[in-house]
Amino acid sequence: MPLNLIKTYNELLELAALSEQQRNKSLRGIFDRDITNNPDFAFRQKKLNPTPADGQDSMDRLFTHLTTVVTDKATRKREYDRERSMRLHWIRYHVEENKKDNMLVFSVKEPEGVRTYIYDKDEKYVIVLEPLNHKNEYFLLTAYHLQGKDAARDKMVKKYKRKLNDLK
Repeated sequence: MPLNLIKTYNELLELAALSEQQRNKSLRGIFDRDITNNPDFAFRQKKLNPTPADGQDSMDRLFTHLTTVVTDKATRKREYDRERSMRLHWIRYHVEENKKDNMLVFSVKEPEGVRTYIYDKDEKYVIVLEPLNHKNEYFLLTAYHLQGKDAARDKMVKKYKRKLNDLK
């Protein structure tokens, strides 16, 4: 849907009336514009990369990850996620730090390693990056809308309380 290409933050993409093929074409157009074909896709002058994929194109894997959610932890099966997909165009906006108020940007040591979070408190939207200090780059791990009235906010507040002194 060409109309989705002109949507801006904090509008939601219109996807409900589209067939699966139309929806994927619309989402892929936004993803390619903002991420794949964007040579300046970086956070604080650090290039953002998709995580490496075994036997799959890294950009395809990232696109899938940003528009689907795990529905079966045992098989790692993923299905379309409306909440993530409607906000796909918010990633670039937040990575470029266009929103200044009610944002938390911080790094935390997690069991998997250090993670950097970009959290929009108003929209309950979070982007998760993995710093690659040896390359001065990041992996873009995920981006999603936190759901649940208090649980979502509390989750990010708890992480923020454990933040590292420096952004990684």
